[in-house]
Amino acid sequence: MSSLEACETALREKHFLDDSQPEGFLDEASISHMKQLEVLRQVFRKAGEADTPGEVPDYLCCKITLDIFRDPVITPSGVTYERAVILDHLEKVGKFDPITREPLDQSQLVPNLAIKEAVQEYLDKHGWAYKVD
Repeated sequence: MSSLEACETALREKHFLDDSQPEGFLDEASISHMKQLEVLRQVFRKAGEADTPGEVPDYLCCKITLDIFRDPVITPSGVTYERAVILDHLEKVGKFDPITREPLDQSQLVPNLAIKEAVQEYLDKHGWAYKVD
């Protein structure tokens, strides 16, 4: 049983125990009960929006892997990559930026703290976005 279903059941049981009106008549308690159920559904719908997978903004993703950043670094040309991915590229493919093709050495990579902070803020609201390998 989901949390929403459990809350709805609890509200119905409370309403049933509190209800002394004859069946078929809507009194203030019944109207209040229906409003409470609707508010409850709205709260769960709103809370669920952040948990619904969607598109991660491009600026929060590595240009090579397209995965959300974990340890972003920026090159002198201003392109941000995932550290492990760009280091692997520099070692196995060549010492150049894969997007700009400009010469690049790992000593030129600088942590991109602004993007790291933006990723953390995004993940705080959209926890589904971090795939655990």
